[in-house]
Amino acid sequence: MTAKDAIEAVNADADGGMVSNHGGRQLDGALAAIDVLPEVVKAVGGKVPVLLDSGIRRGTDVLKALALGATAVGIGKPVFFALAVGGEDAVVNLLEMIQRETEAAMAICGCKKVADAGRNLVTRHPNGGGRVGRYVRSKL
Repeated sequence: MTAKDAIEAVNADADGGMVSNHGGRQLDGALAAIDVLPEVVKAVGGKVPVLLDSGIRRGTDVLKALALGATAVGIGKPVFFALAVGGEDAVVNLLEMIQRETEAAMAICGCKKVADAGRNLVTRHPNGGGRVGRYVRSKL
């Protein structure tokens, strides 16, 4: 969750890094993983892949993480919920849905490939809007 930790991991020959606040349940008031992702990505300087594992619920979440430099994302709770409710078929449906949503969000933002998703696609709401979060800028 910090640039310092990421640098220490790289210096210890880690093969990659996982940015995660464990769903925010471990420490009340912890930063959102998406908010620290850019500093961690910058700190490792492309030496190792950086995965984001927290708060991925839909395709726009995937696109935001990729645009902010994540190499990949982890999807935990939605998979477990789908499995509990509908078994293997529900998990397959969930993953297909997230893929479709990601592809649709990319198209709306003018991204033909993942590499086209850059930091310019992601912003915070200009006045906070009563809700803290990151928003995708579309090309529409």
